[in-house]
Amino acid sequence: MQAGNVSGDIHFHQGPAQGHAGPTPRQLPADVRAFVNRTDELRQLDAILTGQNGDRLVISIHVVAGTAGAGKTSLVLHWAHQVKDRFPDGQLFVNLRGYDSGEPVTADQALRRFLRALGVPADHIPQDVDDAASLYRSLLADRRFLILLDNAATVSQVRPLLPGSGNSLAVVTSRNRLAGLAVRDGARRLTLGTLPEPAAIALLRTVTRDYRPEDDAEKLAELAHLCARLPLALRIAAERAASHPHMRIDDLIADLRDESALWDALSTGMDEEAEAVRSVFAWSYRALPAHSARLFRLLGIHPGAEFSLHAAAALAELSLGRARPLLDDLVGAHLLEQTAPDRFQLHDLLRAFAADQAQSDEPPEQRSAALQRVLDWYLLTADAAQSWIKPAERRALLAPSTAAVPPVAFADYDAAVDWSDREHTTLLRLAPAALSAGFDTLACQLAEVLWNARYPSSPVTDWLETGRAGLVAAERANESAAQIRLLSNLGMAYRQCHRLDEGLACHQRALELARMTAMPSEEARSLNLIGLIHLERRQLDLAATYFERAAAQFRDVDEHRRAAIALSNIASTRLDAGRLPEAEVAAEQALAAHRALNNQGSVGNALYIVAELRREQGELTAAQHAIEEALDIALNLRNHTLEGFWLVTLGDVQRASARYGDALTSYQRSAKLHRRLGNRSREALAWRGTGQTYAAMNRHNEAAAFHRQAAVVHAELDDAWQLALELDHLAAAVHPEDPEAARVHWAEALPLLAMYTDPRAGAVRTRVEGRLAEPPGDRG
Repeated sequence: MQAGNVSGDIHFHQGPAQGHAGPTPRQLPADVRAFVNRTDELRQLDAILTGQNGDRLVISIHVVAGTAGAGKTSLVLHWAHQVKDRFPDGQLFVNLRGYDSGEPVTADQALRRFLRALGVPADHIPQDVDDAASLYRSLLADRRFLILLDNAATVSQVRPLLPGSGNSLAVVTSRNRLAGLAVRDGARRLTLGTLPEPAAIALLRTVTRDYRPEDDAEKLAELAHLCARLPLALRIAAERAASHPHMRIDDLIADLRDESALWDALSTGMDEEAEAVRSVFAWSYRALPAHSARLFRLLGIHPGAEFSLHAAAALAELSLGRARPLLDDLVGAHLLEQTAPDRFQLHDLLRAFAADQAQSDEPPEQRSAALQRVLDWYLLTADAAQSWIKPAERRALLAPSTAAVPPVAFADYDAAVDWSDREHTTLLRLAPAALSAGFDTLACQLAEVLWNARYPSSPVTDWLETGRAGLVAAERANESAAQIRLLSNLGMAYRQCHRLDEGLACHQRALELARMTAMPSEEARSLNLIGLIHLERRQLDLAATYFERAAAQFRDVDEHRRAAIALSNIASTRLDAGRLPEAEVAAEQALAAHRALNNQGSVGNALYIVAELRREQGELTAAQHAIEEALDIALNLRNHTLEGFWLVTLGDVQRASARYGDALTSYQRSAKLHRRLGNRSREALAWRGTGQTYAAMNRHNEAAAFHRQAAVVHAELDDAWQLALELDHLAAAVHPEDPEAARVHWAEALPLLAMYTDPRAGAVRTRVEGRLAEPPGDRG
């Protein structure tokens, strides 16, 4: 569900002031060594800034466009380091990888990185990209940030990352002109060409002068021409020249001319600049020592553009001590970029070149073995992360590592989550890469482990491609057990995305397979998950039937934890239906079972059900104690999803106790949490509680405003039951001032209620029918 927007004329009760200015991120990569020239371009960038008096920027978006290898990133980074003091609130940087051979970084993924850097807890970030962008702009408002968006391919990659109004500046680099940013967003554009010959020669001299001071300017001009005067190619050539100080420049040029002739023959149809870049790459690659060259080409096989020292070592079957100097060689040759201690990345052009060299220079069986080694390493490390992130979930039966580099061992929960977050983009590519390579068992295992090793705030939609790849592999390998588990995970993912038909289809397929293969535990799990789909649709009797069957079957196979979960689901279903005595029995049994098993999150859920029961029975002190214990559990688990939902119940208890200020504060925090989490339905429930509280305070206009807002959301989500309840509350709020409007709302609610047959729905329907039967002039 997506977070909704609160209208400007709706105001929450304001509790104590909270919040702070937030952290000051300093994300700029290091300045470029030996940067030369580009003085005109630097002057144009300076022109978009104002004087030191802090006035508004001339513009808020600047695009630096140019051909591959033209030095766009180097120019922007060098300029950013010169002016970073003008942006005292911080600098944000992301490489969007718009031209990488793999999937680019999406705007949603980049937003999540930025929001975490701005101090938003991972589980507070909205799932919906528009709501995440809105939160991002709000955090930038009235602050002065420099935002560098590197290697953008499309406007859609960039637009959600733009700062909006204010004093922040976004600088975008791209090989495209991104004309839409100029037309719609008022961006200014700077087009970067190749270096003029004097500047190209200056760059070569700057890198080589401590090693080759005697090189002739005309010869350097010839070398620059062979590099098409592109900074990327020039730097690689200069590094090669500097590393061979005793080799005559004529010999260096002759070598490069030979490479150029080869690429002229092989690259028909390529433009001159592309041919020059490939020639320089090949020239530098062939000069590498054998072990460094092998590591370079194997890096072209790695599923992602970024990787750690450990992953590189696993890929090449090297110890960490052996891999580190080889990576240093590649960094020194300007063929690899070091982005952090023990972390590296390949420029997209170099990654494509490395992959080509792996195809031509590495035997197929060696390529396959390298890919399998690195996928195995990621699998075992993700399994170690899962043991912290989801310790109660089933662990895959994996063969122990035989690699030279063991998987990472994590010291605690936070270390595991940090690794999963840092590697998120690469992890998404592993199962599809395994599937494409024909490693079906590995693809299945990766998909299963990565479901539980996801970092907590990652959108479930990110995992869907991984899950589908795993399922295809499981089907291809005829692995029934893996198919069942992956279908169950896919069904849960679809339900969390509110794609209920697809979720139900997955669970039904899993159920059929579990029965065919005599796997009663998985059969029971599918029954429970199908029940959740029916509960989401308010098919309460059907949901309860599935939960009861699941609970009985879990008990039969001694799955006590899952039996207790199914029992909690039964209690929740009976509570929703208004069958309170049955709900109470199930809730107390579930609470006792969860306490015995020490399932803290499940204990909290059972306490929430008990609190709702006690509130409806008028036992407000008992309800208060139960929900406060549940909220303590949510806070200890750092689980804001649970906290936000249970705060609605706390607010309901406080409202029933006539503690209206406390209730409004609880609803306000709940709404804020659900806004950040992207759950529009639950945000609307917090608005409902706020409206009911204002109604109890006889502030009917404010009450009606909140109920209207909530009704809009429920209508957009096609949730007939919640919409009917909201219309009932809205009618009650407007009735004192406008009885005719109230009758209209009750009349809208009545046909929506007709589709539900449970006791609670029947009671609401009877009451609404009674209000409509009152004489029209009756003001109640």
